[in-house]
Amino acid sequence: MLTIDFNKLDINHDDRILDIGCGEGRHTIKACQLDKTMCVGADFGFRSLVKTKEKIKFHQAFNDFACKSFDLSCMDITNLPFDDNSLDTVICSEVLEHILDDKKAMSELVRILKPGKILAVSVPRFWPEKICWLLSDEYFNANMGHVRIYRKDSLIKNIESFGVKLFALHHAHSLHAPFWWLKCLVGPGKTDSKTVNLYHKLLVWDLMKKPKLTAFIDRLLNPIFGKSLVLYFKKS
Repeated sequence: MLTIDFNKLDINHDDRILDIGCGEGRHTIKACQLDKTMCVGADFGFRSLVKTKEKIKFHQAFNDFACKSFDLSCMDITNLPFDDNSLDTVICSEVLEHILDDKKAMSELVRILKPGKILAVSVPRFWPEKICWLLSDEYFNANMGHVRIYRKDSLIKNIESFGVKLFALHHAHSLHAPFWWLKCLVGPGKTDSKTVNLYHKLLVWDLMKKPKLTAFIDRLLNPIFGKSLVLYFKKS
C-alpha cells in the first residue's frame, strides 16, 4: 500500500528517482512502473533489499515495468552517494523517525535533489503515534526502533531550512491506526492474538482486493485518524 501520492510528484520521462529507506520496495516498484524512468531503491538493511528484489522479480515476470533502468543498493541516509543536484525525485517514506541524526538526513535529501524538483517525506503522525508509545513500552523498539515523534509544524520548518518549500500535505492509512493500537495493547511482538490477526487479515484483503468501500472509508477518516503525515516539498 502506497503512502506517497505519485500524482503529486510530477515525474517525467528520463527522471532519476530515489526511494531511500525503501523497505520491501512498495514505492520503488511503483516508480519502476512509470514510463522511461531511472529508479534506485535504497535501504540501510540488506534483508529489506532482498525482499524488494524478490518482489521486483515477480513484477518483471508479468512484464509490469516501464522504466529504463533500476538498481537496488545499501545506503546510509546521512551520507548519500550522489552528487549535489543530481536527482529528479526523492522519496523518503517512514524513515526519519528511525534516524538519530535526522537533521543530517534532511540535509542530504535536499542536497541531492535538483532545483525545482520534488521531495516527498512521510512520518508517523503525532497523535496516533503518541497513543502507540503510551500503550506499549515495546512499540518504539519494534520495527527497527522509533527514536522520536514528530510534530507537523516543527518537522516542516526543519526540512524547509535546508532549501525546500512545502506545497502540499495529507494524511494516510487511517485504517492502520487501530491495528497498531491493538498490537500495542496485546504486545507488538505477540503473534497469537486472534483480534490482531483478524484485523491483519482485513488489511491484507483490502490491499489485495482494493474494494471501493474501504477506500472511501480510508479517505473519509484520513484527516482525523490517518496514521501517516505525508509532506511534499519543492527545491528552490
